[in-house]
Amino acid sequence: MVLEKLGNVLRKATDKIANAVFLDKNLVEGIVRDLQRALIEADVNVSLVKEISEKIKKEAFDERIKGVEKKEHIIKLLHDELVRILGEKKEVVLGKKNVWLFVGLYGSGKTTTIGKLAAYYAKRGKKVCAVGLDVHRPAAPEQLKQVCDKINVPCFVDLEEKNALKIWEKFSKEIGKYELVLVDSAGRDALEKSLIEEIKKVSDKVKATESFLVMSADIGQTAKKQAQAFKESAGITGVIITKMDSTAKGGGALTACHEVGVPVVFIGVGEKMNEIEIFEPEGFLSRLLGMGDLKALMEKIHSVMDSKELERQQKRLEEGKFTLRDLQTQLDSMGQLGSMDKIMGMIPGFGKVKEKVGEEKLEEQQAKVQKWKHAINSMTPEEIENPSLFEKQTSRIQRVAHGAGCSTSDVRALLKQYKMLKEMIAGGVGEGGMDQKTMMKLAKKFGKKMRF
Repeated sequence: MVLEKLGNVLRKATDKIANAVFLDKNLVEGIVRDLQRALIEADVNVSLVKEISEKIKKEAFDERIKGVEKKEHIIKLLHDELVRILGEKKEVVLGKKNVWLFVGLYGSGKTTTIGKLAAYYAKRGKKVCAVGLDVHRPAAPEQLKQVCDKINVPCFVDLEEKNALKIWEKFSKEIGKYELVLVDSAGRDALEKSLIEEIKKVSDKVKATESFLVMSADIGQTAKKQAQAFKESAGITGVIITKMDSTAKGGGALTACHEVGVPVVFIGVGEKMNEIEIFEPEGFLSRLLGMGDLKALMEKIHSVMDSKELERQQKRLEEGKFTLRDLQTQLDSMGQLGSMDKIMGMIPGFGKVKEKVGEEKLEEQQAKVQKWKHAINSMTPEEIENPSLFEKQTSRIQRVAHGAGCSTSDVRALLKQYKMLKEMIAGGVGEGGMDQKTMMKLAKKFGKKMRF
């Protein structure tokens, strides 16, 4: 999980405050010390850590605020201060024609990020293409082309031409047919004068509507210097932070961008093509606190399923149709969403369940899901459409288990979960569809019944 250690400390801090009979000096100072340690380990600027600490202490020892009101006040203060240092959300609104220029130093993950965003918007019905204008790094155009071919997004590159502006001119007529154009620019080992000049020329030529700096989360507080330099020299409009899932320094990179007044727009949270998220400080903090982030989960669902498939499944659910094949489709989509650990972190009420269950049990459950998919593939079309046949003829269960290479208890567990889900869907999906409120209701109900 992204910034897992910081999240654990924040959850414990809010629980201690909420459950305390009295907020005495020792308790407050202990909570503040734990918070300071966690924020510093997440590479947050020491001056920001000190500022938050002083504010919490001041409010905690203010005699004018009493009892329950004081506890709620401090929890709100902690929440608001953390949201403040994460920065404001930048709304990225697409117009009729959009050209996004991506800049950054070597190793930041520019090419992969372009692929992820191309997939993200293509899934949402946008006409997207990529253009390779990095003429310096060896094999950069080939890499971009490979990434785009995997996700079936058009990519315009010229392997021979070494002038970025001429490449743009060559393909300008074709590029004009697309709603969103993602432009890869040259990188360097450091922010050199030649790089700045090239970025400015490319930006003017392509008429960029947005210029995004791509940075790796593992540079921590160094992000401040880099974001400041690119802001002053290249006029960037936002930052994309990659590799948030593989470093403890992500907090430093996020807060550093806020300090220089450059908003974080997207964050990369894994290696898969769908593992990129719009950065929303409120939702991000909510997940850290174990309160979930349904909006981000809905976004992820849209990233792995196109709108037509979602509409088709929604229509079937509204008609009360839900077979084992539908369940298999849902399990496949869930696999694309990421690990069970990540998914549970996004569902309200599942944060604490996840902690109690433990990583080992979650991995076991993930392995069990794979067995369920194999079991469905071993069933006849009649059995998939009408699972009640298994209740009438239990010998079918043994045959399916043998074909899938799993035990009969695995098949029985699958049928039990299917039955439970069908009952829940029948009672939870109406003509209005599966909105966030309904999802929360089903998630809580599912959480009570789920067995690991």
